[in-house]
Amino acid sequence: MTIDAITAASATTPTSVATTARSPKQTLDSEAFMSLLVAQLTNQDPSSPMDTNQMIGQTTQLAMMEKLTELSTTGTEGFSLQMRVAATTLLGQQVSYTGADGARITGTATAVSFATAVPQVTVGGATVALDAVSGIARPAS
Repeated sequence: MTIDAITAASATTPTSVATTARSPKQTLDSEAFMSLLVAQLTNQDPSSPMDTNQMIGQTTQLAMMEKLTELSTTGTEGFSLQMRVAATTLLGQQVSYTGADGARITGTATAVSFATAVPQVTVGGATVALDAVSGIARPAS
């Protein structure tokens, strides 16, 4: 049996084909896991059913995955709360940060905004991200 060589597209072949871009899902969530488990149970050989120990192990893995996801979410929320608390403790304090020109700027923190993921501190009329603050000092009495 001979195999024909691959040749370049001829003039009758369309040069462009409309395709829809699909970005694959990068994480397996509980929905995908359950779909796989149902597909596995649906397509199993009736003369050799799935071992119950395997099924229990897989459902245990699903439960562990869900709890780890909850733990990760709780950790993220805790970190966000810590940033908010840290930002509010800056009010009335002398705060230093590096300006756009690279110079160190110092001023009193007068307001805090939680409108973005990283709290914003108002220092001398300028809005500075909390993670850009490089120093804190007590104001002179």
